[in-house]
Order: sequence, then structure tokens, then C-alpha cells
Amino acid sequence: MTTVLRFLVLQVLLLWQGGFLFYTAVVVPTGTKLLGAAGQGVITARVTDALNAIGAVALGALALELRLTRDPNSRRTVYRWWAWGVALACHGLLIYFHMLLDAFMDDERRRVLVAAPFYPVHRMYLWASTVQWVACALLAWWTQRAWKAEDGGFAAENAERDKSGKKN
Repeated sequence: MTTVLRFLVLQVLLLWQGGFLFYTAVVVPTGTKLLGAAGQGVITARVTDALNAIGAVALGALALELRLTRDPNSRRTVYRWWAWGVALACHGLLIYFHMLLDAFMDDERRRVLVAAPFYPVHRMYLWASTVQWVACALLAWWTQRAWKAEDGGFAAENAERDKSGKKN
């Protein structure tokens, strides 16, 4: 069961955070160049609906994995829960900001009708997205280290290092 859970956690994290990173780094600049900021905004309003739904599933899967992993390093477990909590808080903010941004647009989410508050809220949305991405990157790093430790990888690594006399 551990292997299946880890595989599913990895896949949902890749879909969510990998999708976010690809969308931010490639799709948004390309779409803006081809469609203009307004056209790209219409697409983004819909894509973020899916990213938020995927994020909710991913956070649930990550919480389950965190609960079940037996990492011998309790400090790393605390760090992982902390990163998960930051990602969860940011996710709540993103959903709230998304609702606010939608309220400033027409019913079809094709045009911004109330521009004055839209752009400051959009900046907060971008900052929350960035903080969430950093928290998820840290969580992914600490998770793979926890998995290795749970599987005894660090014990074997340390024993090998002790035998060879090398220090890292």
C-alpha cells in the first residue's frame, strides 16, 4: 500500500504543482503574446478553477501521506506539516481571491468591470500562489527525504559513509 500511496501522492503533486509551473512559465506568456492580457485572463479564469480543484485533492492526499509516513526524523515531520499548513492557508486565500476576482468581472468572466480593486487583489493572488509554490517545493523535498528515511535509506547511507571514512 505504501508504494501505491506514494505513487498517487507524487502524481497528484506533479499534476497540481507541475501544471501550475508550466502554466505560469509557458502558457501565460505565450497566451498573452498571442491573445493579449484580456484574452489570456479569460483563459486563466477557467484554468485556475481546475488548478484549485486539483489542489484541494492534492492537499488531502498529502495530509493522508503525512499522517501515514513513519519518518524517524521528528523535526522533518514538523517541517512537512508546517509546509503543508502554509500550502493549505494559501489555497484558502487563492479560492477567496478567485471569488473576489470573479465578482469584479462580467458573468461570463470575459471582461473586468470593476478595475480599481481587481488589480491589487490579483497581485495578492499572485503572491499567495508564489508562497504556495515555495511551500509545496519544500514539502516535496522533505517528503522524498522522509520516504528515504522511512525505507532505511539514510541508515544504509550513513553506515556506508562510516565505513569509507568520508564525511558529507
